[in-house]
Amino acid sequence: MSKWRLTSVVVAVFAASVLAASPQTQQPSLNEVLKRAAVYVENFRKQLSGITADETYTQQVVNTARFVDSIRMMPTRRLKSDLLLVKPADADRYVELRDTYEVDGSAIRDRQARLEQLLRDPAGGDRIGAIIKESARYNIGGITRNINTPLMALQFLDAAYQPRMRFRHVDKPTPVFGNKEDASANDAPVFRVSTEMWTIEYREEQPKTLIRTPDGDDRHAHGRFWINPNDGSVLISELIIDAVGGGVTATVTVSYQSEPLMGFLVPVEMRESYIGHGERITGEATYGKFRQISTSPNHQFARFR
Repeated sequence: MSKWRLTSVVVAVFAASVLAASPQTQQPSLNEVLKRAAVYVENFRKQLSGITADETYTQQVVNTARFVDSIRMMPTRRLKSDLLLVKPADADRYVELRDTYEVDGSAIRDRQARLEQLLRDPAGGDRIGAIIKESARYNIGGITRNINTPLMALQFLDAAYQPRMRFRHVDKPTPVFGNKEDASANDAPVFRVSTEMWTIEYREEQPKTLIRTPDGDDRHAHGRFWINPNDGSVLISELIIDAVGGGVTATVTVSYQSEPLMGFLVPVEMRESYIGHGERITGEATYGKFRQISTSPNHQFARFR
């Protein structure tokens, strides 16, 4: 069976504390909040580009092509990887790098040696592309994908990309995830914050979409962001790609929480689902051990603080 693919154009090429507004404070406009979010995302990437994290990623495939009493579950895949955000010298965007070092409990490479090699030469575009391609091949199921990274949806908040989108402030209480009240957000865990959040829906409207098939067909994205309107920080992101012409429906939801050692919000969990072509793929990734990376002046080694 041929593989259906859902890929990000950008990745494929390279491969808080806050004060809640008082009732007397005038509410900002949607445009103001989106401007704050664009600035936040830009600064967030700069902060995170010096950080690596451990990713523990579990994937499960269910074969749904047969009758209900014959649905077949495939073996679970468990990946452990280093997650980095890098910006190649010849690129204008950051690239999320999942450098897998363990598959189903078996080491597949020397983790530290490879990470040090990458840090000595972060401009190595060929190496970055090879790592992205290699890591993607450990995904299970017949749906090839590289949109399963935690920061993917944030690209829709880029200042340069916002004009291509339609945004709408949803004036309703913040949903409780994992509850029947809002099961559409990938059943993400309960996320409680003490500050005000805006729920902002987005929809990609123009051609030449960020996510396409290998044949170049557009796949318009939509979803929601949960944003602190005071500083534009993103607390939850949701990315949805609807099935078109017998394609695949994809949903990726990411939760962010404050990391005391880093001093800013970081992704803590990603949940995903893909439904189509006789199978349902689900995944859950958790992130921890965030640590700052520094290199020696002569770039001969890398060390973790």
